[in-house]
Amino acid sequence: MTEFIAEGSDVFLYLDQRRTYLVKVEAEKSFHTHKGYIQLGDLIGKEYGTRIASSMDVEFVALKPNLRDYIFKTNRRTQISYPKDISLIILYSGIGSESRVVEAGTGTGALTSAIAHYIKPSGRVYTYEMRQEFQKNAKKNLERAGLLDYVELKEGDVTEGIEEKDLDAVILDMATPWLVVPHAYTALKGSGALVSFSPTIDQVVKVVEALADYGFVGVETIETLIRFMQVERGKTRPQTVMTGHTGYLTFARKAVNAPQQV
Repeated sequence: MTEFIAEGSDVFLYLDQRRTYLVKVEAEKSFHTHKGYIQLGDLIGKEYGTRIASSMDVEFVALKPNLRDYIFKTNRRTQISYPKDISLIILYSGIGSESRVVEAGTGTGALTSAIAHYIKPSGRVYTYEMRQEFQKNAKKNLERAGLLDYVELKEGDVTEGIEEKDLDAVILDMATPWLVVPHAYTALKGSGALVSFSPTIDQVVKVVEALADYGFVGVETIETLIRFMQVERGKTRPQTVMTGHTGYLTFARKAVNAPQQV
């Protein structure tokens, strides 16, 4: 079904690969760029994907924002999770439309948004954050993405315990994830997934050791790298600048009985 832009809707204004803008459409407002201004009211009633000219006669395209757009355009006060890591977290954790997930810490809410997108409409994300300023910022980002209804924002330290039980996944992006492993084991249902994102290999070693102590299985650690291509006939090659190391992802599954001693 064709979708049309309404007043109050967000649009993703595309100029080129490097210059994009996430804006709310309001009838009496204009959006100013170095390529001229756009009368946002002119977009009301138009189909998403419409081309619109600025006051300098430069063409923009008004796209419907997707999850990736909201994540990259979050109001950032901390480093965001990158799609290359988020995609593996979603796939390996096995979460879906009825999953109950604990996340720590919330940060900007970028990863929270991705989890909420995939567990809606029947699932729930319980996201723990110790710093109120981060939590308030994340709430605004979740509201803008239309995902706050599926998230419970909690102020607390998961190294001291996880209140929820019978969880499908525990997803950690924090400095000392190994301290959470005992609480995650108690909170997860059998076969539930634990995911830990860590910037340094020293953190990974401590997490993997803790997972072994509690009998988690299927433990594996992955680093994802991504590079974009510059595509032009006769000049196609990898782009000079790439997003390299962001962190290591460690995945594990809960086994409900104690491991046999060999």
